[in-house]
Amino acid sequence: MTAFRYRLASSRAPISIEDYRVRARRALPDMVWAYVDYGADDMQTLRANRAAFGRWNLRARVLTGHARPEIEATVAGSAISLPVLLAPTGLVGLSHWSGERGAAQAAERAGTLSIMSAGSSYSLEEIAAATRRDHFFQLYLWADRRLGRHDLTASLLDRARAAGFRALVVTVDVPTRGNRESERRRGMGNPPVLTPRRIVNAARHPRWCVALVRHQRISMRTFVDEGGARAAVRSMTDHERALCPDLTWDDLATVRQLWQGPLFVKGILDADDAERAIDLGATGLVVSNHGGRQLDCAPATLDALPAIAGRVGGRAEILLDGGIRRGTDIVKALCLGATAVCIGRPYLYGLAAGGPAGAQHVIEILREELSRCLSLMGVGRLSELSRSCLIPANTTVT
Repeated sequence: MTAFRYRLASSRAPISIEDYRVRARRALPDMVWAYVDYGADDMQTLRANRAAFGRWNLRARVLTGHARPEIEATVAGSAISLPVLLAPTGLVGLSHWSGERGAAQAAERAGTLSIMSAGSSYSLEEIAAATRRDHFFQLYLWADRRLGRHDLTASLLDRARAAGFRALVVTVDVPTRGNRESERRRGMGNPPVLTPRRIVNAARHPRWCVALVRHQRISMRTFVDEGGARAAVRSMTDHERALCPDLTWDDLATVRQLWQGPLFVKGILDADDAERAIDLGATGLVVSNHGGRQLDCAPATLDALPAIAGRVGGRAEILLDGGIRRGTDIVKALCLGATAVCIGRPYLYGLAAGGPAGAQHVIEILREELSRCLSLMGVGRLSELSRSCLIPANTTVT
């Protein structure tokens, strides 16, 4: 009887990212779900990110003599057990009270790394104290002209360096906030707007409510703890005032001077921009459209990847995010020139549904799918992947 119960419980466990998505939807209030899962305007780019993977088929070879595929990778000099990192996502504490700290710990247990958002529910120091590996830090080019254009940036970089963060990821595609109508309709603005109906909806998720009240991980904790720039803290309550619509390449050059370690530029969709970022000293790029949350009708990241890889391949590591839901998606990105991929929503689903263990399981699902995919393709290691392993989906194979 015990064995039967175990098999029954196991059969109900999530076995795909979509399974975790369904469970996450049940766990989160409407306001938070809109923040996690929706995009900007008509969400065309959000859907395009997924659709792009469907335009490619995988070439399958048999009797290749490979045993278990080798899927280890290296990013910014750090070895990871699979080519998947956790993308920076702000206010992860809304999805689960363990937030970015729990996500980073889950990544470590799975043998990979997390990119901590500057808008994290946990501070730089809290995450560093709770982890063993040197994770990456993501920076927005915020500014407060009362303090000087780059004073806040310099202060954050000093703290990241002191906390042991290895690499910096500079997000450059947010000169202003995208028009996320689904969030606005559900009250997830800045600040959030509560109504009796929304409060009732949240009350239908008692575990979430209890964790919210108990742990209160609903603020950008790094800025709450920013002692040297308290004037900037006030500006963080008004996101539009903190963003810089007049950013230029000179601002990126200044950040490069302030940070001597590996530096990735996130939000690149154009090959000309990719080349200019590398010329300014970037060691890597993140091909990203912010998960469809910024410019709607921007190209899907997988569609933008080949031109960027063709222009700067060999001179920089290239990460890709947006739409990764399967191991086959990872393979297609690597075939088109990515060094590794970043996942955002998938690990948020895992956290919302099962805490850090759920986030770790999401990574393990992708590991299993990736390994299985390579075996079925007859590929023994990631270095064997190339454009020749793909077939356009509209091509007839004879």
